[in-house]
Amino acid sequence: MTHLGFEALATTSAGYAFARARSDAPGSLTRHEILANAAEIVAATDLPVSADLQDGFGVAPDCCAETIRQACDIGLVGGSIEDATGDPAAPIRDPDLAVERIQAAAEAARGRPFLLTARAENFLFDRPDLNDTIRRLRAFATAGAHVLYAPGLPDLDAIRAVCASVDKPVNVVIGLKEPGYTVAELSDAGVRRISVGGSFARAALGAVMRAAEEVRDCGTFGYAAEAISGPEVDRIMRGRD
Repeated sequence: MTHLGFEALATTSAGYAFARARSDAPGSLTRHEILANAAEIVAATDLPVSADLQDGFGVAPDCCAETIRQACDIGLVGGSIEDATGDPAAPIRDPDLAVERIQAAAEAARGRPFLLTARAENFLFDRPDLNDTIRRLRAFATAGAHVLYAPGLPDLDAIRAVCASVDKPVNVVIGLKEPGYTVAELSDAGVRRISVGGSFARAALGAVMRAAEEVRDCGTFGYAAEAISGPEVDRIMRGRD
């Protein structure tokens, strides 16, 4: 992505989990694994890198704070903490605890070049409560989050409502489901940062699957016409234009 002219990069826990032949599920990756992968990305580019830090890798606020400290130490300049629990019976954390966790993370980031994103996960866990989502995002902002994020918002009206209701920049994820929106449409709605989540990783896996199915079912190799060339890959990996 560096050679394409992007100005910043972000990791995806889903993409990394898929690369390790694991599901994108709470607890499938440890803090050590996530940060080791992020450190490799930081070392491979001059661009600023932000990371998906999941739930902070522990329930207690101190766990979130320690995750932020370690993220700063490896050179990350941003990261997100979510309020999901990983428990199907109670998928979203108590709001008071969720706020305490963001406050602890913000304290750990204070004075360091780190942009803290707070995530309200209601819409990813079949809790389509926009009012509660906005309350949580406002509380996260007061607790010290720099960016607010509610993945899975159903439409542009909901996105506009969130953006109009908070006083911090809002991040939106695209690629989870249809319909999709353009950068211009999201910008007009008030969005200030756009994530693609694991959709790039899923797009790459989809291309591999389609290529394999073509060979298996048709005995042809047409997929190769769309493949990037070996010399081009070499130039990218060596940092040459």
